[in-house]
Amino acid sequence: LITTTIAGAVLQGRAELNDAWGLLRGRLSFVGDPAHALLAGTAFSIPLMAILLAHELGHYVTARRYLLDVSPPYFLPVPLWPSFIGTMGAFIRLRTLLSDRRQLFDVGVAGPLAGFAVALPTLLLGLHLSVAIPPASGLSGMLLRYSDSEVLRLGDSLVTLLARWAMHGDLGPVVVHPLAFAGVLGMFVTMINLMPMAQLDGGHILYAAIPRWHRRAAFAFWLVVLILGSWWVGWYIWAGLVLAVSRGRLDHPTVLETSRPLPRSRRLMAWGALALFLLTFMPVPFRI
Repeated sequence: LITTTIAGAVLQGRAELNDAWGLLRGRLSFVGDPAHALLAGTAFSIPLMAILLAHELGHYVTARRYLLDVSPPYFLPVPLWPSFIGTMGAFIRLRTLLSDRRQLFDVGVAGPLAGFAVALPTLLLGLHLSVAIPPASGLSGMLLRYSDSEVLRLGDSLVTLLARWAMHGDLGPVVVHPLAFAGVLGMFVTMINLMPMAQLDGGHILYAAIPRWHRRAAFAFWLVVLILGSWWVGWYIWAGLVLAVSRGRLDHPTVLETSRPLPRSRRLMAWGALALFLLTFMPVPFRI
């Protein structure tokens, strides 16, 4: 909460860092009253933390419903470099094997659905508070000013395009409110977690739906991620992180009863999860 609130103050020009490691070196300075600056920062930190918490509680509550041994959510604070948003997200630890594919599916899909349910109204309200600028400015899309000289361009997904059209009546350039930026990050988190690889939520869903195809589908998508790295270098980072977390393997740990079929209702939800992934997919999430 502290690091994301400071990040929110920096994003709004209410705080300044003299260099990338300024937060660690104590070189953070506030513009005006520090209390007011930090209060302004909560417009970004609280909705972002709420989205991350909802996502992890979706996993946690579902796991507890099945009486599984699961940890509460752990949040990962980081300095404002290399992550200028102050966090690397959150996670839970599942400390037991799952009985069947239905349990795996329910625990895996609950997080993205819960996070999206909070991220969508956050995005809509944030875009309502955002400021549209004339197309003649030469800029386009969603823009976030995080210094006097630099503008971060936020990538669009089908969800953000529809949200911009609903809030502003067109798809012209807009300088986003910190609340909208939190909503965009929520969509990004949903997309990343729904990637059908290894032990990401999308990997859980894919294994629960079609376990025999999981390894081949995961490897094919991992290659797609490498190709996407030509447009956004962050894809290379995520491809490496997936390999690191899964210890160099893209397959999925088995469940106790693999042969027990997935109910039809869950197969329909699997198609819905795929649709949600496509709706939130951003080919180029961020660029300067």
